[in-house]
Amino acid sequence: MVEARRTGYPARSSEWTRRERRWPRVSPTKHASAAKAPSGDPQAYDARPYLPSRGGLAAYRRAAADCRGCPLYENATGTVFGKGAEPARLVLVGEQPGDQEDKQGEPFVGPAGRLLRRAVEEAGIDMDTAYVTNAVKHFKFTRPPGGGKRRIHKAPDLREVSACRPWLLAELRLVRPEVVVVLGATAAKALLGSSFRVTKDRGALLPMPPGVTEHDDQPYVVATLHPSAILRADDRESAYAGLVADLRVAARALDEADA
Repeated sequence: MVEARRTGYPARSSEWTRRERRWPRVSPTKHASAAKAPSGDPQAYDARPYLPSRGGLAAYRRAAADCRGCPLYENATGTVFGKGAEPARLVLVGEQPGDQEDKQGEPFVGPAGRLLRRAVEEAGIDMDTAYVTNAVKHFKFTRPPGGGKRRIHKAPDLREVSACRPWLLAELRLVRPEVVVVLGATAAKALLGSSFRVTKDRGALLPMPPGVTEHDDQPYVVATLHPSAILRADDRESAYAGLVADLRVAARALDEADA
C-alpha cells in the first residue's frame, strides 16, 4: 500500500484504507429488482447495457448520448460526457453537469468550471493537458416552489451515481491518467467508497482502490472540494487557497513522475 502524502491537513487521510469500501455489489437480477425506477423499467438504474463492447472515447461518447441507465435523462437536455486531452496524465472528476453544462453539452463551462481552470493553472498544471468529467452525466435539478423556469441543482443519489459509474470507469480505463482529482463528495464516493469523507481526508496522495482500472499502473487519487463549494464559501479566499493547495499535491505527483 502506498503511503498517503498530504498538504498539511490533519493526518487522517490513510484511515480510509482500513475501512470497508461499501460500494454496493449486487448481481444484475438483484440490481434490477432493488433499483427499479419510477417508470417501472427494471434496467432504469444500470448504464451497463448501453456501454459499447469496443472502441475508444469517441465510441463511448456516442453511446452515452443514448444512455437511459437512470431516469435523469428524462429531464436533462442531454448527456454531458467528459472532454479534454486523450490520453491525459490528470483527470478531474466532478459531481454532475450544472445548468450551463447541460445547455452547452460540455463539462465545467459555468462559473465553477472557470474557477477550477484558474485554480488548476495556479497550481502549476496546464488545464489543456487534463481531462475533465463528472461522476454523473446528466443534470439533476428541481424547480422553485410555485413554479418558474429556474433549474436548481439537486445532488444525485447513490443509485444514480452507481448506475453511471460504468461510464466513469470506462473513461479512466481509456484516458489512463497518472493522477485523478475527485472534486467533492459525490465524485470521491464514486471512486473511493461511501465511507470516504472529503472534509477529513482531502489533500492527500492516495492509491486508487483495487479494481477501478484494469491497468497494472494504478493512478493516484487526490480529493478536494468541488469548486462550486468554493463559490458558496463564507471565506472564499481561504477556501480557494485550500483548493489550490490540494491541486498542488497532484501537480507535485506529476512532477515527481517526470524526475
